[in-house]
Amino acid sequence: MIQLEEKIYFYLFFIIPVIVVLFVLLQLWKRSTQKKFGDLELLKRLTPNKSIFKATFKLILFLIGLSLLIVALVNPKIGTKLETVKREGVDIVFALDVSKSMLAEDIAPNRLEKGKRLVSEIINQLGSDRIGIIAYAAQAYPQLPITTDYGAAKMFLQSMNTDMLSSQGTAINEAINLASTYFDDDQQTNRVLFIISDGEDHAEGAAQVAIEKAVEEGIRVYTIGVGKTKGAPIPLKRNGVVESLKKDMNGDVVITKLNEAILQEIAKEGNGEYINGDNTKEAVDYIKEKLNQMDKKEFEAKQFAEYKDQFQWFLGFGFLILFIDIFVLDRKTKWLRKLNLFKEKNK
Repeated sequence: MIQLEEKIYFYLFFIIPVIVVLFVLLQLWKRSTQKKFGDLELLKRLTPNKSIFKATFKLILFLIGLSLLIVALVNPKIGTKLETVKREGVDIVFALDVSKSMLAEDIAPNRLEKGKRLVSEIINQLGSDRIGIIAYAAQAYPQLPITTDYGAAKMFLQSMNTDMLSSQGTAINEAINLASTYFDDDQQTNRVLFIISDGEDHAEGAAQVAIEKAVEEGIRVYTIGVGKTKGAPIPLKRNGVVESLKKDMNGDVVITKLNEAILQEIAKEGNGEYINGDNTKEAVDYIKEKLNQMDKKEFEAKQFAEYKDQFQWFLGFGFLILFIDIFVLDRKTKWLRKLNLFKEKNK
């Protein structure tokens, strides 16, 4: 397990492209200035020991050394000791709809991003609960198994998009069936599934069967609606620019609407509740209250208890490379000329 202590220093990497641009400009200026003094081929003959490639080689060495020093400032740490800790919590699975209808922008910035924000804010309110994440459209895909690693959960959450599943549509039954496989503790008294969707279900009958099975296994199904009931078109973008709106087979613009009726019915059948996700804070606070009221199950989890600094390795190698860079001269090296690594032998 790697831990980064000072991530803010990663911004220093923006210095590297600036240095490269300045180096290129410097070389162009040198070349332009040399032309004023005479023919370039003649100047090469007058300075036969000047290397063409050493300047670039020195730059590469400098950038590698600088990069290592920046990583040293970040101070990566490696977990060296695992310990088993006892926790009390609820097993929670988030099933996030990633169908194309979630691109509708009737709720800012769009339904999918709103759903991701809701899940992220809920995770921020959790204590020692275990969580898992599922992506679903016409099929369901396991994004993250049950874990207590909230950092990993957020990372996987942010990577979710409408292109991750090739088959489109919205089959909530697939998400419910997959979620049932996530709960591996038979003694867990509270198993919770949150379905975050606009409610456009293309397999309503199958969802009923899946819900009944989930309830038999002790899973409580909550639904969170994102979007507006009046609906909105689905923008199709390229590089963030809207190119067109999604149309049906007749060429008419598709209007997708939040179907609260389906989400309310799913939550009712699943012994849960429907929650409108329009107001993030209100929705998150309500969910937090509900989770706090549930019985907690004690379970064991492994976590790293000790981390060791690793900055010294990057610091040492960084200074070593910069030290070597100082002694790399711009003139050709005799033994390298014999090897002809840079193809610089005189013709």
